[in-house]
Amino acid sequence: MKKIVITENQKKLLAALTLLALWQAAAMLLGNRILLASPIDVVRRLFTIWKEEGFAASLGTSFLHIASGFLLAFLLGTVLAFLAGRVHTVEIFLAPLMLTIKSVPVASFIIIALVWLSSAKLATFISFLMVLPVIYNNVLAGVKGIGRKMLEVAEVFRMSSGKRFRYIWIPQIKPYLLSGCSTALGMAWKSGIAAEVIGIPRNSIGENLYLAKAYFNTTDLFAWTVIIVLISLLFEKAFLALLKYLFTLNER
Repeated sequence: MKKIVITENQKKLLAALTLLALWQAAAMLLGNRILLASPIDVVRRLFTIWKEEGFAASLGTSFLHIASGFLLAFLLGTVLAFLAGRVHTVEIFLAPLMLTIKSVPVASFIIIALVWLSSAKLATFISFLMVLPVIYNNVLAGVKGIGRKMLEVAEVFRMSSGKRFRYIWIPQIKPYLLSGCSTALGMAWKSGIAAEVIGIPRNSIGENLYLAKAYFNTTDLFAWTVIIVLISLLFEKAFLALLKYLFTLNER
């Protein structure tokens, strides 16, 4: 008798289907859509929610704000990590700042930031703030991992700054940067949407989540949550694919 081999992806799919079945069973037992919408209801809503007026505007506004915050943190975090890796004084100066950002709850930053910023700019700022220490610490670890002997060899062979950056620095930080981005991308969306739910900027995903909660529309609450997860995953896959492609160009 031939042995059935289940792949890792099939196991994950089976686990997901099991969780969906449990969710459906719980919704049927409760029999109350306000308390728990069923996955079937949520899927049905997903087929209609995108037709509503303001759906595209909400998606576009939230994506622009959160993606902007992430990209700003990505660029600044990378630059600061390079500086800190080369100049120890910069690392010492930035250490308490990065530790504070990592330690303070995101809700506290959101409430404090509302004193300074309009709700429209809040998601960008919070996404930037949450992503910055992740990118900085990962890239810094990569920069500090470059061996002194490797740099001495580059000095002996009189490699130009451009070649050192391309053939020594970039390959060294590549795995650290990819790992940091993989973590930071999810954090950007979680923190950004949380900021929108508290700040309630107009025409945003956060506003729709808040309204769904205010009107006890659990089906819409779950539907928007699924949309957030899908957009976050697509953005993560696209950005990491672009980053890997750029690294591949550098290796040619």
